[in-house]
Amino acid sequence: MSKIKIKQIRSGIGRPIDQKRTLQALGLNKMHRTVEHDINPQIMGMINKVKHLLEIEEL
Repeated sequence: MSKIKIKQIRSGIGRPIDQKRTLQALGLNKMHRTVEHDINPQIMGMINKVKHLLEIEEL
């Protein structure tokens, strides 16, 4: 499977609770943290929900 690298570039402060929980589910709890995930439909759906807060790079 291919992987995707996700970095949080904007804060979740002032965002709706569902967006905050989506960031937590992705493993992003602080600014400028980076995580790697396998690409699957569930992860892509979460990324799509908060894409305005993230920087995405395919590996």
